[in-house]
Amino acid sequence: MTKKQAWIKALRLRTLPLSLSGIILGSFIAYHNGYWNSLIFLFALTTTILFQIVSNLANDLGDTLKGADNNERIGPMRAVQSGLITPKEMKNAVILTSFLSLISALSLIYFGTKNLSQEVLWFYILLAGLSVLAAITYTVGKKAYGYNGFGDIFVFIFFGLVSVLGVYTLYSKTFEWINLLPATAIGLFSTAVLNLNNMRDQVNDQKVGKKTLVVQIGPRNAKLYHSYLILGGIISFLLFNILTTNYKGIIGLFPSIIMFIHLQKVMITTNPADFDPELKKIALSTFAISVLTSIFINM
Repeated sequence: MTKKQAWIKALRLRTLPLSLSGIILGSFIAYHNGYWNSLIFLFALTTTILFQIVSNLANDLGDTLKGADNNERIGPMRAVQSGLITPKEMKNAVILTSFLSLISALSLIYFGTKNLSQEVLWFYILLAGLSVLAAITYTVGKKAYGYNGFGDIFVFIFFGLVSVLGVYTLYSKTFEWINLLPATAIGLFSTAVLNLNNMRDQVNDQKVGKKTLVVQIGPRNAKLYHSYLILGGIISFLLFNILTTNYKGIIGLFPSIIMFIHLQKVMITTNPADFDPELKKIALSTFAISVLTSIFINM
């Protein structure tokens, strides 16, 4: 693998569709309700992509420095772990992408908070700063929250609630309580991806002292928790479409068939390595549900 290939792998481009799911869904729910702004949509996409890249690069650095990325880990070798990229180079990349993400976020805030109060403006600026901080401190630092079992909570909040509710409010300048349902759904599906990743890495994480929720509750309870996340997300989507009488939106749940098959596979899996190919299934299914729901509620 060349250094260029190592950098491309470090970006983990396959994680981007999942991170975009909430932005797409929140945007097209707003469009359905009569609100739209192309600049908000553009900067929301670029900001989310950059936040995700910051997180991916920081995770590569943090997990390698803490020893979680080692030869016993089941997943693919990381860039810093391979030796092709030095910790200093990765740190500089994290700083650069953090700066770019904040520039994009401030542009989003500028166009999205026009005619809103100063309090709302500063709230979104604070939220942007917290998003970057959360992306970095998941694995970086002495008190990295991903090493203490709080990763699930942060993923639910930022991938679900902040993503869907945050972008919807920038379009509409209002807060709609009903949107908690799709925000919850995206948050639960995104948390399921993290939980699956942690089930795959449970043995190695336990050895290196990475106390993920899976390490704390054990593999059996982690499987039950996983089923609650998936089923909770599907039910939240159903309720949203029923309560808003967007019955065509229910068609968008067609990819949940893949999720049910996935759940069956998870329940019978005993070899942690077999969880790895399941990650793509749940991430792409979430993205597909988001896109299809966005299409059908606007038909």
